[in-house]
Amino acid sequence: MRIDVKTLPVHEIIQDISENLNVPIVYGDAELTIQIPAEIGEGYIKGSSFDSGIGLMSFNGKFYQDVEICFTLNTVHPLKFIFCSEGEVSHSFQGTREQHKIEAYQNIIVSSSGYEGHVLYFKANVRTHVSSLEIIRSKFAHRTNYNFKDLDPTLQELFKDAVSKNKFFYQGNYSIKAADLMEELNTKDFTGFLRSLYLEAKSYDMLVIQIAQYQDDEAVDRLPTILRKSDILKVDYVARRIIGDLASNLTVESLAKEAGTNVNKLQEGFKHVYDLTVNKFIQHKKLEAAKEMLLTTDKNISEIVTAIGLNNRSYFSKIFKEKYGVNPKYFLKSKKSEAKME
Repeated sequence: MRIDVKTLPVHEIIQDISENLNVPIVYGDAELTIQIPAEIGEGYIKGSSFDSGIGLMSFNGKFYQDVEICFTLNTVHPLKFIFCSEGEVSHSFQGTREQHKIEAYQNIIVSSSGYEGHVLYFKANVRTHVSSLEIIRSKFAHRTNYNFKDLDPTLQELFKDAVSKNKFFYQGNYSIKAADLMEELNTKDFTGFLRSLYLEAKSYDMLVIQIAQYQDDEAVDRLPTILRKSDILKVDYVARRIIGDLASNLTVESLAKEAGTNVNKLQEGFKHVYDLTVNKFIQHKKLEAAKEMLLTTDKNISEIVTAIGLNNRSYFSKIFKEKYGVNPKYFLKSKKSEAKME
């Protein structure tokens, strides 16, 4: 299935797609929404346009057949920051066969040359959540942009290229903060004027994150500092490593080295995923295991203390009571009482 889009800005793109799909537009607070017709898929497509020249589009759902959305208009196309948080989508420049697959947790920055368009490809029966920041550079240039001071030179030229002289393509993994922002865009906390401000502010937040990620990737003289999906996978590895070896006293430094990351990024990842430092997570899992052993095994407290890698019974009793509100002996007494009743 092919959907042709021949208009700008984003709110007109939504109107074009609604006519292609023969579905009505729901006019909300600063955003237009169309529901994907039940006979071809499920989900929605949303769009917002702002006076600054920024537009925000979101595709969230799935089609029951392969779909191409072709952006073909006889004018300069926007600078696009496209990112995917679920499923996958592919991009190509108009008139070329080469497709760039954007999988979950990846993004692209793309600019066509001249009036060359873009094509987005959605695979059948793959639930996909993709958002695109669409920047009309001729309008965006009317902001006070401070000559894009301190911006990466390549991006400086890209933003200043209002007539799209040069083609540009960049692909990378996007930061976890961007994933959080995509979820926040669906909040219903604001309506009317406040909703409009909220969406525009979040669009700028997303732009900052995407630019920061690009500059982070391109900084060859230092380690990346932004938390990515790959970092979260390392957090998951370390968490499983800790749970699988509670008898050892693993250090944050050794765990970070084993996972192929640095201490700061590992700590940041644990704060993001578990809202705990690595050491607090270790303590939490040791105490959970101790409680389970108190309730389900015949081990005494000293044996349990050894089993979870601690060597001080008094310290164990102290942190156990801080977590569960009772002394470890409470569970032993409870177990004995239950045994007598049986």
